[in-house]
Amino acid sequence: MPKEGDRSEGRGDEELKDVSEGNAVKRSRANTPSPHRGNTPQASPPRFVSVEELMETAKGMTNMALAHEIIVNQDLQFKPTELPERSLERRVKETMHQAFWDCLEDQLKEDPPSYQHAIKLLGEIKETLLSFLLSGHGRLHSRIEEVLDLPLIQQQAENGALDIGQLSQFIIEMMGSLCAPCRDEDIKKLKPITDLVPLLKSIFSVLDLMKVDMANFAVKSIKPHLMQQSVEYERNKFQEFLEKQPNALDYTEKWLEETVKSLRETDGSAAASSDPPSLLPLNVHNHAYLRLLRWDHASDPFPETVLMDQVRFLEMQQEVERLVLLSSVLLVVYTTTGDAISGLPGLMESLKNTVSVMLTEMHVPSFNMQEALATIGEKLCVELSQCLSQHGFPSLTAERKSTLKGQISATIHPDNTVRKLMDSRIQSYLLAALESSQHKTPPPLPGGLAPVSRELGELSVRFSRLVNYNKLVFSPFYQKILQNAPTPEEGPSIET
Repeated sequence: MPKEGDRSEGRGDEELKDVSEGNAVKRSRANTPSPHRGNTPQASPPRFVSVEELMETAKGMTNMALAHEIIVNQDLQFKPTELPERSLERRVKETMHQAFWDCLEDQLKEDPPSYQHAIKLLGEIKETLLSFLLSGHGRLHSRIEEVLDLPLIQQQAENGALDIGQLSQFIIEMMGSLCAPCRDEDIKKLKPITDLVPLLKSIFSVLDLMKVDMANFAVKSIKPHLMQQSVEYERNKFQEFLEKQPNALDYTEKWLEETVKSLRETDGSAAASSDPPSLLPLNVHNHAYLRLLRWDHASDPFPETVLMDQVRFLEMQQEVERLVLLSSVLLVVYTTTGDAISGLPGLMESLKNTVSVMLTEMHVPSFNMQEALATIGEKLCVELSQCLSQHGFPSLTAERKSTLKGQISATIHPDNTVRKLMDSRIQSYLLAALESSQHKTPPPLPGGLAPVSRELGELSVRFSRLVNYNKLVFSPFYQKILQNAPTPEEGPSIET
């Protein structure tokens, strides 16, 4: 990344904390419903916690969230913050900045010029340049201290001997030696600027971009080292949090206990004297995580141990729902039109693309599913008729078109037979992916899912990675909960 020496891992940790901590927490909490703990029966009497303890706990959880984000987000990359167009925040910021730069310009036009604000800006630039350096950059550190000697610059300004243009060129050259290659073009654009105020504005703009570059480089540098100790680090941080907040596993306990109850009911063993194999801890864990893909995020508080990944599980849940509907429509088409379309090259892929486009925004609040499915029925009938005619097959009759449209529209209902079948098969596939993830081999694809095999395979990989990492971190907490889980007729707890 840098042009003079590599950024060290130690430096990455510090820069990452400064620049990226807020973004990671925001990412992990975005669109996350509040747990509303006040409505939950307390497992133990509340105790008073000092403000200092609360601040320290919050800091620990923030660091944990940041480390977690680095590990689980394969595409983590920070970008410059952009306020929405025409927003109040943006207008206020632009107004304040413009007032500052206008004031600076007025000072520089005085006779003699006043450099009070300009010198303060030089001080900020100096500190930013120094923050990019490592311990091995002693020569550059000395050079920056020498040229941007603020007391000396102040004396030069008072005596009318300050060459602000020369200082600006030094700053630009130093930025050029420290920036990432992707910023070379931005540095070149600074050199022709001769007016001091526009130049300083542009310098600060590029420095902000360089800070983001440093944060991204820090993430890349720290990730391999964090991977080696992230599980233990997160587990210890959560344990510290749990010691200060004894009821911090209330929703996790409910989540696991309801999973156990559901498995017992499924096995018809609620009154059995001993637990069946399905209640082995690993199986309970897998089914519990699978339940997160059917979660009612609007009303049910999310388990505390996976709260940092709620947005990710919600996104996967929406992808599952989209694949269920997509595969349902395609199965309806196949069963309605018969074997005639099975050998037609590219037809199923073309139909799949048509349906996918129409379902892209199915989770947007304004999306009208009924209208979308009606439109899908119309479009597919046209495509099928054209393709069948081109290959010498009889076109769809009016009756078959009506049947096809009706069956496609019927998939809007969650209890639709085809939709329930596809949902069950996708859920089974994802569960099998969790069970086979240790062997690195994907499970066999259930019937009817071939058209969405690529999307389903990619989803299963993401799901398995996220679940397996969380299981590594939180399994000891889950084991303890399962050991104490209530059993039928107050029987023995689950063996762990």
